[in-house]
Amino acid sequence: MKHPAIATTTLCACLSLAACTLAPRYHAPKSPAIASYKEPTDASAADTAAWSPAQPSDDQARGPWWMVFDDTQLDQLEQRAALANQDLIAAAARYREARAAAASAGTQLFPIVDVGASGSRQRVSQNAPGNGSGAVQYFDDDVLRAQTSYELDFWGRVRNTIAAARGRAQAGAADLTTARLSIQAELAADYIALCGLDSQIELLVSTVDAYDRALRITRDRYKGGAAAAVDVDQASTQLSIAQAQLANTRLSRAQMEHAIAILVGVAPAQFTLPAAPLRIVPPTVTPGLPSRLLERRPDVASAERQMYAANAEIGIARAAWFPTVSLNAAIGYDSRHTSSWIDAPSQFWSFGPSAVMNALDWGRRRAENAAAHAAYDEAVAHYRQTVIQAFGQVEDQLAAVHWLDIQLESQGQAVASGKRALDQSNYRYKGGIASYLEVVTAQNIFLQTQQAELNLRVRRLDASLQLIKALGGDWSIDQLKKPQMPPRQTPAAAAAQAPVIP
Repeated sequence: MKHPAIATTTLCACLSLAACTLAPRYHAPKSPAIASYKEPTDASAADTAAWSPAQPSDDQARGPWWMVFDDTQLDQLEQRAALANQDLIAAAARYREARAAAASAGTQLFPIVDVGASGSRQRVSQNAPGNGSGAVQYFDDDVLRAQTSYELDFWGRVRNTIAAARGRAQAGAADLTTARLSIQAELAADYIALCGLDSQIELLVSTVDAYDRALRITRDRYKGGAAAAVDVDQASTQLSIAQAQLANTRLSRAQMEHAIAILVGVAPAQFTLPAAPLRIVPPTVTPGLPSRLLERRPDVASAERQMYAANAEIGIARAAWFPTVSLNAAIGYDSRHTSSWIDAPSQFWSFGPSAVMNALDWGRRRAENAAAHAAYDEAVAHYRQTVIQAFGQVEDQLAAVHWLDIQLESQGQAVASGKRALDQSNYRYKGGIASYLEVVTAQNIFLQTQQAELNLRVRRLDASLQLIKALGGDWSIDQLKKPQMPPRQTPAAAAAQAPVIP
């Protein structure tokens, strides 16, 4: 009974030593001390203070932030993309793969048990050493064996392996959230662009109709001797240019519809979106405090978890300098005859520790340690760069929101003045004191100002969208305020109000 007691004492001593780890103590990175954003925001101090921090984690559901645009068709598209987008499905598969790898690493905490059985018929040579009988011998060898081995984690190699795998799995969860947010934002941006193209088509169709009426009237005036032939050519040229712009815009619209089809996971031939001219009003987005940005951004969370995993891998590399200590045990039956295979005299067992250490590796472990430290330094730099980029993206979109609002106001004034200029040109041409070239010039300027305003409206909506994305997309509807703004006049209505040459 002395040997089992010694073995038990040895096991307890080994387990008590298996609490150390060679990984550096991990310190979560500190957030940059930024009190406020550089660019102006539309939020009051009270609104900013009312924010509560969002914690991007694997089990936290993020709100349908796109609903702030109040568009039913966009809501339906986002739901379809969440179920059928192939890039999102692939990202979910990568996350499941990372979780499986973490689960596999966790099994190293438990002993490995193998069970096997074998049977053989053997012939011993008559001249074999040890064959004292001097005759050929035949015998069976039947073995039933169970063996186990367990690594004593003295130096923390196993625990650091598990920690690194779990860190990568958590990073995979954040990567999945990042992929989902990117696809949601890309789909919303494409839909807003498509609505802008539909408004452009609406404007150009009205313009083509107006130019066609103007051409007919000019021809009638030419036949009556009230207009020159050059006026007819100018009106015809202007109509053809508008028709070409309309065809090009419809091409862009078709291609944008195809892109949306791919995002929702269907072939373009099986997907059609009805015309949806731009009616969305830009929401007012409250960015909150800069310090909370790092809690909302899933890519920042992923970079931090990768840094944690790299820190654990330093411990794995350091543990290679020390011996690997294991406890091994085996038990089973071994008999030359099947009849006595599982009898007590046929039983065998073994138990004892083993230690293995690499005595000479020609610098391999030193190189692996250097590589682990370099990988950690890379992860730290990547995290810091991700944080800087996060702040930069928010600042970019805050600046875009601010200056696009100013541009829209100025462009609205340009549209109004362009309409007045067109009215005056028509009256002057009717009175015979201006050439038709003046009318054509005024019409082109008016069309260009309307198109520029449409483009600015699309850019302004996209800036709000990109701001939400830059803030991490962790929004709920009650955290977003929609401004009370009068509806804008549609481009078609504005074009219809432009007088045609009588």
